[in-house]
Amino acid sequence: MTDTTEDASARPDDPAKPESKGGKVVLLTLLGLVVLVGAAYVAAYAVAGEKLPRNASVAGVEIGGLTPEDAEQRLRDGLVEREVAPVRVQVGEETESVKPDQAGLAVDYAASVEEAGAGRSWHPGRLWDYYTGGEDRPAVLDIDRSAMEELLDGFAARVDQAPVEGAILFERGQAQPISPEEGTALDRDGAVEALEAAYLTDEPAELPVVEDPPAVDEQAVRDALESFAEPALSGPVTVVFDGDTEVKLPPRSYADALSVETVDGELVPQLDEKKFVRGIRRAMRTVGRQPRDAGFEVVNGKPRIIPARRGVSYDREQLTSVFLDHVAKTGEGRRIEVDAVVEEPEFTTADAKALGIKEQVSTFTTYFPYAEYRNINLGRAAELIDGTLLKPGETFSLNDTVGERTAENGFARGIIISNGIYKEDYGGGVSQIATTAFNAAFFAGLEDVEHKPHSFYIDRYPIGREATVAWGAVDLRFRNDTDYGVLLKASVNPSTPGSQGSATVSLYSTKVWDITTDTSGRYNFTSPETRYITTSDCRPNSGYGGFDIDVFRYFRRPGSSELVKTEKFHTTYIPSDTVVCGPPPSQDPPENRGGRNRGGNNNRSD
Repeated sequence: MTDTTEDASARPDDPAKPESKGGKVVLLTLLGLVVLVGAAYVAAYAVAGEKLPRNASVAGVEIGGLTPEDAEQRLRDGLVEREVAPVRVQVGEETESVKPDQAGLAVDYAASVEEAGAGRSWHPGRLWDYYTGGEDRPAVLDIDRSAMEELLDGFAARVDQAPVEGAILFERGQAQPISPEEGTALDRDGAVEALEAAYLTDEPAELPVVEDPPAVDEQAVRDALESFAEPALSGPVTVVFDGDTEVKLPPRSYADALSVETVDGELVPQLDEKKFVRGIRRAMRTVGRQPRDAGFEVVNGKPRIIPARRGVSYDREQLTSVFLDHVAKTGEGRRIEVDAVVEEPEFTTADAKALGIKEQVSTFTTYFPYAEYRNINLGRAAELIDGTLLKPGETFSLNDTVGERTAENGFARGIIISNGIYKEDYGGGVSQIATTAFNAAFFAGLEDVEHKPHSFYIDRYPIGREATVAWGAVDLRFRNDTDYGVLLKASVNPSTPGSQGSATVSLYSTKVWDITTDTSGRYNFTSPETRYITTSDCRPNSGYGGFDIDVFRYFRRPGSSELVKTEKFHTTYIPSDTVVCGPPPSQDPPENRGGRNRGGNNNRSD
């Protein structure tokens, strides 16, 4: 069998073979072009490298085509003078020069070069930029914000002027509106921009100043004046206690406590509670006070009752918490209901009358030589005793009434008697008041509970009728054993270098007794000794003898000659020894020679 299939590849007229050869040529040509272009692109990339665009410059310094390192050095060289040149600064009408470091300004060279286009990249845009691009860019700055703020603070102190805020001033019962006014302030952000822009140039930095508006405008002031201030001061506010007692508060009593405070651009009413309570005190004199017990005073030699007073208390917080709600209203809206509590005094006027304190029943005066400590101590003791009231059955105690004789209690150091000799301590001279008070009680006929004469006789005191005291040891006490009250009044007329002083104690009551007295002669005489004292507080003394004496008190009813009873007061005065400061003759000084014990009379006495 014969194969009739034709071999297409063997046909002389088959066009496929020459067409295949032409395609190969084209393909090879294209590949060649790609290789050539790629080689050129690689060459362009290699030439560009990390260099900056050919036309790049920073702050006028040309750095195009340079590597980053070379560009940074050229930039440093180009800005070396301008970098440290002063910057002219203009604020308002004033101009001055500022060193860059004062403003915290410096050039960041590396960042400036990078910002100008330095860097390696295969991106076509980068290569295009290198060969055709580049422009003059400002230098990138390194700013010390702390130095910049300090500089701006100085300029702000010159130009900043705080706005006048709209307000209302309450004073002396009047409301005075304060109109708002614009202030000025340095625009800090704008000032920083101006300083950055002027740096490295010859142009001045003009720091902008802007208006600083007040938070409260004129309209807010008018609104507060019409809605609050004027109504608040239009008339009195009436406070009603328990529905029946009314107190009117005039505007002048509370105006100074009113104010307004700025809140979100509005003036909001405020009340100063302390000023308010203080301001209305006069208007509230019949309420809001403590009860006062009845008392006594002596006028023109006659005792007079000071009437008791009821107290009326109210809740101040209740009033202050609602006052602003009512003060700006009108008519009945200006009435405030407040609860009140009435408090009765413990000692009423009737109680005082029942004591029967009608007249002076005794008075006694003693005299003393000049010494400033006596003026102080006697005056202070009299001040503490004055006005003491003894109800029937009560006992007067000088120590309890006067208290401890200390500097804190108002006493000075003075001469006292201790162990039969004179020494210095607080309260010296108070025994003068004790003696005066004892004699006033003696002649009023009051019961003697405790009194102790001085260790030795002091000639300015009534012989056998005197008393000494010592805190915590010796007291003067007498009891009101009558059916009436007894009022004690005490006073001191100070001494001077040229005159004696005097102390007076008077008792007021209803007279129960006429008192007379008699004194025995002196007996049982004793002689003084000589004592040698070597301590630093020694005070010399010329001695005199001691003795015994008796005093008698006779009781009669007023207007009657009949003797009801007699009392006897016995006193033993020890000798007042002669005191020599130093050791005895022909003897070495002893360690401590304080003198003999005087048989129980060695107590301290004022």
